[in-house]
Amino acid sequence: MQNDTQVTQLENKKSTFWIFLIPSLLGLFLFMAPISYQGDITIPVAVLAKSLISILGDHVVPLVTTIISFMAIASLLYRIFKPSFIKNNTFLDRLFSPSLLWLTVRVIGGLAVVMTYYHFGPKAIWEENTGGLVLEGLLPTLFSVFIFAGLLLPLLLNFGLLELVGTLLSKVMRPIFNLPGRSAIDCMASWLGDGSVGILLTSKQYDNKFYTQREAAVVGTTFSAVSITFSLVVLAQVRLEAYFLPFYGSICLAGIVAAIIIPRLPPLSRKKDIYVDGSSPEKDVDLIPDNHNAFSWGFNLALNKASQVKSFKKIANDGIENAIDMVFGVLPVVMGLGTLALIVAEYTSLFAILGTPFVPYLELLGIPEAVAASETMMVGFADMFLPAIIISSVDSEITRFVIAAMSVTQLIYMSEVGALLLGSRIPVNFIELFTIFILRTLITLPVIAGVAHLVF
Repeated sequence: MQNDTQVTQLENKKSTFWIFLIPSLLGLFLFMAPISYQGDITIPVAVLAKSLISILGDHVVPLVTTIISFMAIASLLYRIFKPSFIKNNTFLDRLFSPSLLWLTVRVIGGLAVVMTYYHFGPKAIWEENTGGLVLEGLLPTLFSVFIFAGLLLPLLLNFGLLELVGTLLSKVMRPIFNLPGRSAIDCMASWLGDGSVGILLTSKQYDNKFYTQREAAVVGTTFSAVSITFSLVVLAQVRLEAYFLPFYGSICLAGIVAAIIIPRLPPLSRKKDIYVDGSSPEKDVDLIPDNHNAFSWGFNLALNKASQVKSFKKIANDGIENAIDMVFGVLPVVMGLGTLALIVAEYTSLFAILGTPFVPYLELLGIPEAVAASETMMVGFADMFLPAIIISSVDSEITRFVIAAMSVTQLIYMSEVGALLLGSRIPVNFIELFTIFILRTLITLPVIAGVAHLVF
């Protein structure tokens, strides 16, 4: 009888091992394996997203327009009538009942997307550099990325991979960045693929009580890095493709410096170390027992997580809800906030005025054509690509190098990352994002300028 029990336990352990290993390896491949696709280095999830856009073709923009306008109307109607079939469903109730502020943003997004698609109303809303840029240049990519990232994210979250990686990297991430080891996964997914994937991953881990408020805010604003592919696009815009290695090296160095310093300053340092439900994390949460090393303990935690998987149908449902949440909940926010930010950048001198105080700072750092460079310092808050477009006409290579690298390391831009963060449940608000943007600019500029002076 005892032998039968031991055999059963051994079989269960083997079964749990495969439940951990196969989905985790698949998740690693899909989200982090660098592959070459159409001449670019990217990840399989991004390839799937691009393939979906190709399949949908001209239908993707009308589809996105329908989704955003539907959410604006449906959210308004739900706030008025509260039909029971939605109210009694926890997921749908959360999806259709944002706060008054976010309902307003959804309505703005709905109006903006309809005006942009049909080209009516004030031209400032729908032209190619404002609403047109968001609807046709950004949202189709986000739509496809959200679908595949949302559906496939449970491969990273639900089968034990983060438990293993988090334990292995806790001795690096905790002392340097005061973050759990699992946050390295967010950074890698962003770095190789897309910042929106990292934000989605961070948001889900915060919802599932793997990150505290402080940790989620820090990871979302610091580790949702820009992909290598987009960095190449920015570099091409300023005609400096030959300098990719020092360019990306300066971005990585400046990003690490910012990740060490900024979480120790307000507003991030003031975030509470409590979970989304208000509970506090256990003490010594990263502690490895004396009878284990980092790998054996991480492996033990991973198998324990995998053993909790009782139904693959539930895992699939989680993935579907992830995708719906991001596509229907976040796209309207990106359309609304992104369009407003680009209108301000295109039609007012606000960002040029805000950039004026940077002139002496740039001159102190020895950056030529400091006045022209200062006009790009703040415009990156609206959209990451705008500084590279504005500075591309400047003759000085060192200035173009610095501004291009700055536009990537500033990280918080309202046409995508900022709007995604505000649309998620990661605990940051608009003022905090703007403050973090300023801090990132002040701290990373001397690092990038130093590298630039070594190169040129």
